[in-house]
Amino acid sequence: MNQGEAALVRVGQGWDLHRLIAGGPLRIGGIDIAHDRASQGHSDGDVVLHVLTDAILGALGAGDIGQHFPDDDPRWRGADSAVFLREALYLCRERGFAVGCVDVTVMLERPKIGPHRKAMVAHLAELLEVPSDRVSVKAKTSEGLGAIGAGEAVAAMAVVGLVLSR
Repeated sequence: MNQGEAALVRVGQGWDLHRLIAGGPLRIGGIDIAHDRASQGHSDGDVVLHVLTDAILGALGAGDIGQHFPDDDPRWRGADSAVFLREALYLCRERGFAVGCVDVTVMLERPKIGPHRKAMVAHLAELLEVPSDRVSVKAKTSEGLGAIGAGEAVAAMAVVGLVLSR
């Protein structure tokens, strides 16, 4: 590879936290989960789609979700976060990359993610246009500690590997 060529693999990471408020359902990874609390956000508050968007943008060196979709822009109030992820994927393809794999960890005390993991993986794979074996979704609690442990917040982190596609 010449010095001027893009790296064959790029890695990006994302992290986000949202307050949980009364009401529901709770949207995580594009899936609505029956729950008495919802994630507060300017858009639909989907913490998983936000971290995946940030991870892709980071791998591309293209800033972050707030730069592309500012929370003071009324166009994004209540928006489906899949719009953000699709835009990041567009930039990814435009720059000659494709998603190689993603690894997501959701930090949430309740509800449990396990019963929804398979649907989440399938939905994320469809959004990302990759086989489901390239998508990992894990869940952790915070053992009753902090805002997450008290059921006041949900957080997520993601790592994305992009591969050169041209």
